[in-house]
Amino acid sequence: MNILDTIIAHKRMEVAERKAATPASALERSELFKRKVFSLKEFLLDDARTGIIAEFKRRSPSKGLINGNADVVGVTGAYAKHASGLSVLTDEQFFGGVTADLMAARINQIPILRKDFIIDEYQILEARAMGADVILLIAACLTPADVKRLATFATQLGLEVLLELHDEEELAHICDETVLVGINNRNLKTFKVDIERSLAMAKKIPDNRVKIAESGISSVDNILLFRNNGFRGFLIGENFMKESDPAIAFENFVQELKAASAL
Repeated sequence: MNILDTIIAHKRMEVAERKAATPASALERSELFKRKVFSLKEFLLDDARTGIIAEFKRRSPSKGLINGNADVVGVTGAYAKHASGLSVLTDEQFFGGVTADLMAARINQIPILRKDFIIDEYQILEARAMGADVILLIAACLTPADVKRLATFATQLGLEVLLELHDEEELAHICDETVLVGINNRNLKTFKVDIERSLAMAKKIPDNRVKIAESGISSVDNILLFRNNGFRGFLIGENFMKESDPAIAFENFVQELKAASAL
């Protein structure tokens, strides 16, 4: 099995255990379940913002430990000053994330994406209960019918959906409920980054979708290139999290982006 297959196999067992431990009715009674959500689409289309979705993650299968000491409140608080949204990993087995990270980040008044491998409606109820505004659906591990079913369920709960694509064959996963469409520059099966492939693929995404570039973004030039190709969002995690102080790394990046954008 490749990395993605391994993750999904474990996720199925994990979801079954979580369902047994906490019934859906308990999630629906949680304090955050009925809160008014923030719209990532609106924040990304706001030209006064950077378009950056800044990610908090501790480790990854490809890089191992990225930052085991970062404080989620301090880091996401710094991100929120300039970011258009936050992304918080909640997968524990492979990325070192926990539900508590997203709930702690909820003090920030900008959209939060629950970054996880969602395969079941129960996880969407969890996302609502932990304070997320957006969920991620990864086309590589779902059928078009799965995406339609899960995206419909999410939108009925008031959540937005970010559909992540990796190759042109997955364009068929786009449906009415997936207004946010991301292209992952990193192949989840090989973990190689190919920005040029993403740019070519973006031309085939309908113009009425908000395009988001994901992974492998390490420079201001990358963002300027994506902007020139119709992207409005830029999900960046490792580039900041790998630094000893992600907050300072992010601030420096934003200032460089603002200076380059003014040219």
